[in-house]
Amino acid sequence: MSARGARLRRFADKLTTESEPGLTNAQLMLTNHDLKPVEPARRQWGPWNFVGFWIADSFNINTWMISGAMIVDGLSWWQSWLCVWIGYAIAACFVVATGRLGAVYHVGFPVAGRASFGIWGSLWPVFNRAVMACIWYGVQSYIGGHCVYIMIRSVWKSWDRDTVPNTFSAASGTTTADYASFFIFWLCSLPAIWFPVHKIRHLFTVKSYFVPTAGVAFFIWAIVRAGGVGPIVHQGSKAQGSALAWAFVKGVMSSIGNFAALILNNADFSRFAQKPRDALWPQLAALPLGFAVTSFIGIIVSSSSTVIYGGEPIWDPLALLERFVDDGGSAQRFGVFVIAAAFALAQLGTNIAANTVSAGTDLTALLPRYLNIRRGGYICAAVGLAMCPYTLLTSSNQFTTYLSAYSVFLSSIAGPMVADYYLVRRGYLEVQELYDARRGGPYFFTYGFHWRAYAAYVAGILINVVGFAGAVGAADIPAGATYIYNCNYFAGFLVSALVYWALCRASPVPACADRWMEVGDEIDDVHVAYGAGGSPVEGHGAGRAYSNGSDEAALAEGGYVAKGAPEKAV
Repeated sequence: MSARGARLRRFADKLTTESEPGLTNAQLMLTNHDLKPVEPARRQWGPWNFVGFWIADSFNINTWMISGAMIVDGLSWWQSWLCVWIGYAIAACFVVATGRLGAVYHVGFPVAGRASFGIWGSLWPVFNRAVMACIWYGVQSYIGGHCVYIMIRSVWKSWDRDTVPNTFSAASGTTTADYASFFIFWLCSLPAIWFPVHKIRHLFTVKSYFVPTAGVAFFIWAIVRAGGVGPIVHQGSKAQGSALAWAFVKGVMSSIGNFAALILNNADFSRFAQKPRDALWPQLAALPLGFAVTSFIGIIVSSSSTVIYGGEPIWDPLALLERFVDDGGSAQRFGVFVIAAAFALAQLGTNIAANTVSAGTDLTALLPRYLNIRRGGYICAAVGLAMCPYTLLTSSNQFTTYLSAYSVFLSSIAGPMVADYYLVRRGYLEVQELYDARRGGPYFFTYGFHWRAYAAYVAGILINVVGFAGAVGAADIPAGATYIYNCNYFAGFLVSALVYWALCRASPVPACADRWMEVGDEIDDVHVAYGAGGSPVEGHGAGRAYSNGSDEAALAEGGYVAKGAPEKAV
């Protein structure tokens, strides 16, 4: 038995991740190489990398179709497009607000959340984000499999879900041909997960050239086949009065809601920025522009489809491409193959940006001794395959509706984080202390949990919870709750942020500057192991200078005070 135990111990030791020596058991639950602040050698994302990232991310199936849902709700095409512009411009502001923590201090979302939710309290928001990322990875991969299905069928028309022998039941939501295509996409996605985040920017650069070019070609092709842009651009809004106003509000909020997860995890990418401003203006400009252009292409192509095939517009570009395969010759099928390949690459990039990097980082924070971003990414992919995502996409399953609605509760996590950084701490973080599990640490709070943040989080949920119940099918929901839920992201964010700020004013927290004080430029290579005397080993990073909300001079306890650290903190 002892020999087996020794072998198991040696095997477990081989699985441990890279971390600095001298860490306590508690610290091994808080850090490894992927969770530490990014050192200068890996800060390789320049301004054009962020531009390419958002241009690449904006071109996906969901963005293509988002205006269609608004038009169905009664808006005209230009009103729906205006919703996209406004919604994604606001989302860009949220993105750079949360991404600032990563760009300045070079830490990701799981570590940044420790300042507001506590050393151990941050694990619940991280777990929420990780679960959603794993589920959405499977859903997005299945959509990518549809792209692969069209690519194969463009070459061999015999690859038809209606004629290929089917081993799945009618209630399963898939067929043998569709599942095989999904598995091929899933399998081909695995190599992309291998690359570290500071290198994966090259994938987004390639995608930002190839995918929009294919989208413009699809745009021109549809207009030429239809002999014009179709009737949708000539029709007005069907909704009137207050119904029109609320349809417009919901259109804006749906654009923001689509970004609920990316707003939280932007720090996972911005931490690799060469300079903080590289993650500011490029994101503010490229994000709304890229999504607005993609949605405009989707509107015009769908409008043209009513002329080409008659009847209702085909909002799903993949369904339209399938029609092109059915009635086209070899040249037309080649064009469909190229465009479908572009959509497949788009889905791959979206999955990397929104899901695998996020899930990998989050899972790393949950078990840092044995997981890193790469391993976490592969766990995310495995869960995405095992969950059989096609069962969630059946017409009778409301799970995706629930999942989309649930994402608005992520605003109750973003609210306290933004309020903590900008209003409470005024940009000042003590980076070494974000990895300190001792009771005396400024981010330990109460047993590692920050009750103020959790009170704000619950308040942000409560403001939306009744409307959320209506969104997933509950009856007899008060009209007021529905109106509040129509502004769901704003409601959750503002309530949670204001409650957090008010509680911190009434009951001050430690490690706050008395003026705006970002000291991230002092970070080089932070060492977080405790010294022999129980204090952090000296390194290049923000030092330790804080008091518990009093006017006393700040204490430089353990370690050292970094250059530029405030002489006094309140």
